[in-house]
Amino acid sequence: MADLSKYRNIGIFAHVDAGKTTTTERILKLTGKIHKTGEVHDGESTTDFMEQEAERGITIQSAAVTCEWDGHRLNVIDTPGHVDFTVEVYRSLKVLDGGIGVFCGSGGVEPQSETNWRYANDSEVARLIFVNKLDRMGADFFNVVDQVKNVLGANPLVMTLPIGREDDFVGVVDVLNRKAYVWDDTGLPENYEIQDVPADMIDDLEQYREELVETAVEQDDDLMEAYMEGEEPSIEDLKRCIRKGTRDLAFFPTFCGSAFKNKGMQLILDAVVDYLPAPAEVDPQPLTDPETGEPTGEVATVSADEPLKALAFKIMDDRFGALTFVRIYSGRLKKGDTILNSATGKTERIGRMCEMQADERNELTEAQAGDIIAIVGMKNVQTGHTLCDPKHECTLEAMIFPEPVISIAVSPKDKGGSEKMGIAIGKMVAEDPSFQVETDEESGETILKGMGELHLDIKVDILKRTYGVELEVGAPQVAYRETITQAVEDSYTHKKQSGGSGQFGKIDYRIKPGEANSGFTFKSTVVGGNVPKEFWPAVEKGFASMMDTGVLAGFPTLDVEVELFDGGFHAVDSSAIAYEIAAKGAFRQSMPKAGAQLLEPIMNVDVFTPEDNVGDVIGDLNRRRGMIKDQQAGTTGVRIKADVPLSEMFGYIGHLRTITSGRGQFSMEFGQYAPCPQNVAEQVIAEVKERNEKK
Repeated sequence: MADLSKYRNIGIFAHVDAGKTTTTERILKLTGKIHKTGEVHDGESTTDFMEQEAERGITIQSAAVTCEWDGHRLNVIDTPGHVDFTVEVYRSLKVLDGGIGVFCGSGGVEPQSETNWRYANDSEVARLIFVNKLDRMGADFFNVVDQVKNVLGANPLVMTLPIGREDDFVGVVDVLNRKAYVWDDTGLPENYEIQDVPADMIDDLEQYREELVETAVEQDDDLMEAYMEGEEPSIEDLKRCIRKGTRDLAFFPTFCGSAFKNKGMQLILDAVVDYLPAPAEVDPQPLTDPETGEPTGEVATVSADEPLKALAFKIMDDRFGALTFVRIYSGRLKKGDTILNSATGKTERIGRMCEMQADERNELTEAQAGDIIAIVGMKNVQTGHTLCDPKHECTLEAMIFPEPVISIAVSPKDKGGSEKMGIAIGKMVAEDPSFQVETDEESGETILKGMGELHLDIKVDILKRTYGVELEVGAPQVAYRETITQAVEDSYTHKKQSGGSGQFGKIDYRIKPGEANSGFTFKSTVVGGNVPKEFWPAVEKGFASMMDTGVLAGFPTLDVEVELFDGGFHAVDSSAIAYEIAAKGAFRQSMPKAGAQLLEPIMNVDVFTPEDNVGDVIGDLNRRRGMIKDQQAGTTGVRIKADVPLSEMFGYIGHLRTITSGRGQFSMEFGQYAPCPQNVAEQVIAEVKERNEKK
């Protein structure tokens, strides 16, 4: 059996273009997994194996690779940086024990790195920080360290210092061991010398070493007392303290280098082994009640001797068939085992298992707690499902995915394409839980829903290229919602007589605005049996079924409270169906009286702009009905945070680049729904009417 303390499950995450994929490539090169290093800008990296990734130079899917360093087994997941794909980051963090946050030496802490950092905090993942690209113009390691403190509110523990800057960056000083690592110009990672620290850096080194030791010994009271009395702790003791503090998120060991130029990477791999936790050292995953989703108080202890508990965290379709990526928390899994999917209640037999090398694979016969593997050909397993021992059913804490906020209508260009499109979209929905599809029953169009323009753009591209489906694509549509603003008391009677027994249901009810984000709530306060108890669920069902199509423009209705307080019934003619029809009629009758109102999605927008363009950017956001919430000046520019309606943000990136001469960046994520101004609401309702008439 493998020794669990020698496992490290780590993810690499950062802002777009901070160098995550290049860092992953270098780790693979150093650990001997690949011999020729692929470059992202040539479209040849190992983990970016989708055509779309190679072309755009961005990572879309998280890719998993396994390698070894210093007798330890590293499972590395390279995650995307774009905000449209944060679901990939989020689900990768869910199954990792540690991570490396990569920051660009010149760009520093960028908007997206903040979102990813927040996700990692929520998932309580221990991290190292790697300040990359120190060979670039304008790179400044100490400035990035300050940003980590001020913008992320994190505590960076400086472990290495850069020797030289920009073009003169030649190596790093190891603060703990007081040694300098200097690389030559060949660009080969192994061509370095360990030297004495340059004389002009000794003062800096001693200052940072003192800070490092003081921070580390806080993790051990005995060491701290000895240190206060002037006793220097040993390197082993310091490493033990740094490991503990990293695991408890007290601080984040911070390294510097250049992944592209192969400088400083060995020290990061050593740090992964020295400071990031093994699977058994992380707080075990909580088990939840499958009905309520509430924690049961039990946990999935990381041990090969426990019953099997594993989480399917990603589904991918590649040239070999459907792959289910699984993180095993407890127990063992052998080829031929029968396992239970606790979400569906069905059992499945494990056919082939493999260890992934991006898109290459090595077949396995068994795996155990701590492993991240892929299983080939599983049926009916979706992201977030728990796989367990049939004799010991359990459910691991599920993943929560954000709701899509933008949609486009697509239809295949030719008749033969529609079946092909259906199969392809089915596979894509299984792979990405933040991508949803529905069919508009009236027009027969297929509606794709996603997290942003880039997200949907890439989905359409995959349909065209990977699956060969040519599509007609409509303009992007915003996911509006409806609600009400006033309380209404009303009555509705459904009566139908057509020979034989008829239908009769009378309800007296109140409709009023509910709490924010409460959805639809129903209660009955009928006394005296005017509406018999067995018909209350039918009334609730009738109202609930109407919530999907609001009275203004047919958008789903949010935050409504319905109270049934009286009514009437007929001994022969009353039935559940009669009350359900009455509730539907009541909805249509009363909602317009309750001050129906259109809601629009408001996005939290985070814009980074050079100082010279701040006025233009703010003016532009105001024109887009944006509310500016915050402005922070940094060394390289200004960050502006604002709340802006999604409908005003289409094509924003092109416009932002124009007004900032290509230097501006932004990220946005869904914030909340808010009432639409009257003029906007009227326009939206008119557009919907027009579309419906065309149909």
